[in-house]
Amino acid sequence: MKPVYKTKHGQLLNAKIEDALQAPPLMAAAGKVNLIMTSPPFPLVRKKKYGNETGQQYVDWLKSLAPRLSDILAEDGSIVIEIGNAWEAGKPVMSTLPLEALLAFKAAANLELCQHVICHNPARLPSPAAWVNVERIRLKDSFTHVWWLAKTSRPRADNRRVLTPYRKDMQRLLSSQKYNAGRRPSGHKISEKGFLTDHGGAIAPNVVDPNSLPEALMRFSNTGWDAGYRRYCAEQGLDPHPARMQSELAAFFIEFLTKPGDLVVDPFAGSNTTGAIAEALGRRWLSVEADAAYAAGSRGRFEATTKTQAAGRDSGAEIR
Repeated sequence: MKPVYKTKHGQLLNAKIEDALQAPPLMAAAGKVNLIMTSPPFPLVRKKKYGNETGQQYVDWLKSLAPRLSDILAEDGSIVIEIGNAWEAGKPVMSTLPLEALLAFKAAANLELCQHVICHNPARLPSPAAWVNVERIRLKDSFTHVWWLAKTSRPRADNRRVLTPYRKDMQRLLSSQKYNAGRRPSGHKISEKGFLTDHGGAIAPNVVDPNSLPEALMRFSNTGWDAGYRRYCAEQGLDPHPARMQSELAAFFIEFLTKPGDLVVDPFAGSNTTGAIAEALGRRWLSVEADAAYAAGSRGRFEATTKTQAAGRDSGAEIR
């Protein structure tokens, strides 16, 4: 199975993940993948161009992939899956399919659920339009569920790598070195020492928001990060992927759960946000995308690299 393109740290394959899992690049990576970071097609009511199962077929399909994806994971590696909300056809009622699919996936591979994270996108357009814009009987759907799973209850992770900037109140406390310590009405006893130590930032919450990223990851802001990709697609006459992963989400988890040189895999690459950010952060990566046009368009995230390849100067980093 030949890659569509290679970069210094990774490669993208044009194939269905079911086939890719039986091909040399991923077979060679069995037991060595440090992070599977992906956003599979959501269980939407209508079929989309990028392909998505619906109803019980979706649950069965995602469940069938769980053992095979778990097999390529390192013992202390993680699987992070973004699954969006779904609605019942023709009714202002939410579907439970995303939760059913997650639970089926977890059980099929006997995985631990390390944490549930929310990916908030305040700039998202109001949806579902019929119930939010027209009838005005529901609220705007502005987040997706992110499920962090692993083979063990203690996969490799370090929240010190994703500290968020201190708020102004905390900055004032650190500056004044004065804090009203003591027992609170809740029963908690707050020590002065713990709150007046500068740890370089605050522990990130389990809500990933583009407005509160760690400073080191602010360069991956979705709007700016996507510009080159969209421009490349326009120049090549290609449709950009309509459901691109938020770059902030990929950057957060790659930094949180891996170290430079680790291997990151995305089985449903789309526009290959995961691969591009893994490249920028010095991680090895391997992405799989079933749609040839979307695979071709994802070159735009590596335009400078692919130009170098065309000149015959690329190192062609292989999965080891």
